Amino acid sequence: MTSAAVAMPDTNSTEFSEYVAFRTAGQDFCFDIMKVREIRGWTEATVLPHAPSYVLGVINLRGSVVPIVDLAARLGLPTTEPHDRHVIIIAVVNTQIIGLLVEAVSDILGVSEEMVQSTPDVASETTKAFISGVIPKDEKMIRLIDIERILPQNDLES
Repeated sequence: MTSAAVAMPDTNSTEFSEYVAFRTAGQDFCFDIMKVREIRGWTEATVLPHAPSYVLGVINLRGSVVPIVDLAARLGLPTTEPHDRHVIIIAVVNTQIIGLLVEAVSDILGVSEEMVQSTPDVASETTKAFISGVIPKDEKMIRLIDIERILPQNDLES
């Protein structure tokens, strides 16, 4: 019986990062997997009066109150009408735990620094504030989100 050799990337010469890839508003995005605490099914959120339009409300996560952000709306895409097939990515942004409503988690990507291309200069400053790079993968272009910018700075301080 012969064994097949598996080609492993040379991690000594290149820095690799892992990203969780997902879809929202029919678009592909990702962010650093180290920011993910868990992935769970959609849970109805309790609405908060006067919250920003992209904040759907809050949920109780094992005794902690966690705000739920419609990531599509926050990125300026059409808002998401949540249903049972959607998921919430529970993430840690600075020291705050937030939930990000997305259509589906699609992959875990192992990406070298060379694969991440800068956001094109034709993008607006608002786009560049949220998107820190683009990763070409197969036939897709996956946008790398700067998760630290999802909540406005004053929301993170409170």
